[in-house]
Order: sequence, then structure tokens, then C-alpha cells
Amino acid sequence: MNPQKILLAVTGSIAAYKSAFLIRQLVKQSVEVRVIMTPSATAFISPLTLSTLSKNEVHIDVINENSWNNHVELGLWADAMIIAPATANTIAKMSNGICDNIVSAVYLSAKCPVFVAPAMDLDMWKHQSTQNNIKQLKSYGNLIIDVGAGELASGLIGKGRMAEPEEILNQVNNFFAKKKDLIDQKVLITAGPTHENIDPVRFIGNRSSGKMGVALAEECAWRGAKVRLVLGPSQEKTFHPNISVTRINSADEMYAACLKFHKDSTISIFSAAVSDYKSENIESQKIKKSESKLQINLTKNIDIAKSLGDQKLPGQIHIGFALETQNEKSNAKAKLDKKNFDFIVLNSLNDKGAGFQHETNKISIFTNKQQQFNFDLKSKREVAADIINTLVSNYVNV
Repeated sequence: MNPQKILLAVTGSIAAYKSAFLIRQLVKQSVEVRVIMTPSATAFISPLTLSTLSKNEVHIDVINENSWNNHVELGLWADAMIIAPATANTIAKMSNGICDNIVSAVYLSAKCPVFVAPAMDLDMWKHQSTQNNIKQLKSYGNLIIDVGAGELASGLIGKGRMAEPEEILNQVNNFFAKKKDLIDQKVLITAGPTHENIDPVRFIGNRSSGKMGVALAEECAWRGAKVRLVLGPSQEKTFHPNISVTRINSADEMYAACLKFHKDSTISIFSAAVSDYKSENIESQKIKKSESKLQINLTKNIDIAKSLGDQKLPGQIHIGFALETQNEKSNAKAKLDKKNFDFIVLNSLNDKGAGFQHETNKISIFTNKQQQFNFDLKSKREVAADIINTLVSNYVNV
């Protein structure tokens, strides 16, 4: 069920013009929209414009010449609050409880889900203080709508663009459309790379970021599951209270953690990019550069998904991943059978925007029921929803 009452907060960013388009789309969806603005936002878009589109008075101050605008009432009225655009300044205030305008006052009073769509320049977005504030907001349960990449107002190219209105609306609708269809499930998810030490300095690894696995963990958690996330070396973090994170480095450590949790898991999702090989001998001291050639003997790592597939209990569901560069379909289907998966998610490095370290992915799903599902290029959060929807409709609710 989509929300019927949305409170839109607009702050002082050049991206404020997008709020007009967001209001139009919400109104078309028969949503009642009320708008609040910071004083600096009015320099970028007129309150009259937003009032006309929303068909409601726009509030800019907690106190104006005629009355007191009840921020508590506004916070209690809404089914959802969307802060779009959310500047670095507003995000910092929200993170630290600074209440000096109507937006931060209503935010601190809100009892509904809060969606935050950041918008700022590249260096502001990358700055550690901003990233710390984003993490803090996530820990409070706020939903962060990822920034996009492209040309910014400064002329720089990179991340920091506010998500487009269509994407914001999709994420809000998807959030409210989610059923708690995994409420009784215990989900084990592996994510990220593994690092296999050669010496105290060097390791064998790969370019996996862990983004897909973390998105899957959050999707399952929002749908009611208790999630055990076994996460390799990755910058990704999650703060959802239904997710318990176990950090590991090597394939052996990942396997040990999975063995611990697998027996009690009803669903296991193997999205980690586990190193196939490790050094036969790990040097205790840094290997010094001396000869023109260096030989390192490698030995195979345990195949975690296959090993646990061999131990699979009746009623357990296993989902695998295949990242391929050639013979994609046949290689994925071979893994489906070999590792006792219920279905496997294929993505190809030949597809632009798919694979490691991207914000997007393009997948196909092959099931042990001889089904094939193909999906367009989407954000990894949307891909996670497609995967879990496939799981629920074909394996959980059957």
C-alpha cells in the first residue's frame, strides 16, 4: 500500500528544482503533499511554485508573522517524510540533533519513515565528515536514497547528484509495498571479497565491493528476516537492527563463519566473490624484492557454496551468484547443478554497468525449476528486490 500523506522537506541546493517534479508525480499518484522549506531553499525555488503544485501552504519557519507552525503535528501527520534535496548542512544537523529551522524541527518530531536524498558537490559528498553523518543517519533507521553520478553544478564530474524524482518515488513506493514476507526466515548471506595473505603486506584478492551482498541483506531485513551477513574486506556498512555482521578476511574464515550459521539458516545467499586460490605458504616477514622473478605456489581454497550445498538440509534454500565473461549461460547453469543451488544469479562483465564496484547491475536468474528471468540494468538496491521477489514467489510462498 502506497503512502497517502507525504511531507516533503526542501533545503538549499541547486537540485531544489527537482522537488517541483517530485510533487507533480506524487499528486498524480493521489498523494496529499505538504511542503516545508529551509529559508535558504527559497533562493533556489519559489514557495509559491511548490504551494501551487501541492495545493497546500508551504511552511518556511516554525514561527511566522501570524502563527506558530506546529512542527510536532506535521511530524505526526505524515505517512512518510522525504528530504529532497538534503544538503550537507541539513544532513549534519539531522545527524547531530541541531534544531534551528522548521525542517530539522519536524525531522526530530517525525514518527514516520524518513527518506533522505542527498545533493551536494563531489568533494563535499566524499568528505569523511559527510560520510560519518550519513552512517549516523542510517543507524537511526533513516533511509538514504543514493546519490547519482554525473556533471555537477560546479562543473566537476562525479557523485553527488540528487536522485531523480522517479527513482525517489520508486524507492518510497517499494518500501511501502514490501510485505513482511520473510518474517519467519533466518537468512545467511556472504558478501564482498576475500583476501588471501602472501606475507604481512601483500594478498591475493579481487575487485568485489560487497555492495550487492549488503543490498540483499538490507532487502531481506526490511522484509522481516533475521540476517547473518558474513562480510569480507569491504568499505560497505549496514546498520539495520535485523542484520548481524561478521567481518572476515580469508576464505577459510568465511567458511568457518558460514559453518557456524548455516545449519540454523532457512535461506543462504552466496554473493561473496571468494578467492579461488590462496598461497601455499604465508611468509611471516615481508618478501623483499631481490630476484627478477618470484614464484608463489597457490593451492585451491575450499568451495564454500559447494561444501554447504552438499550439507544442505531438506527445506533449506540456497542461492548462488555467477560473474562470467564468456559462455555465461552455460557456466551459470553448470554451477546451479554442481553446487545444489535452488537458483543462480548471473551477471556478465560484458554488460556495461554490471559487475564489481558499480552502483548498478544487470542480472538473469536461472532456477532448478527450469525457469529463466531476465532483468534490465538497475541500481543494486532494485536488483536486490528483484532477487528476493523471485525467491519469495517461487520458493517461500509456494
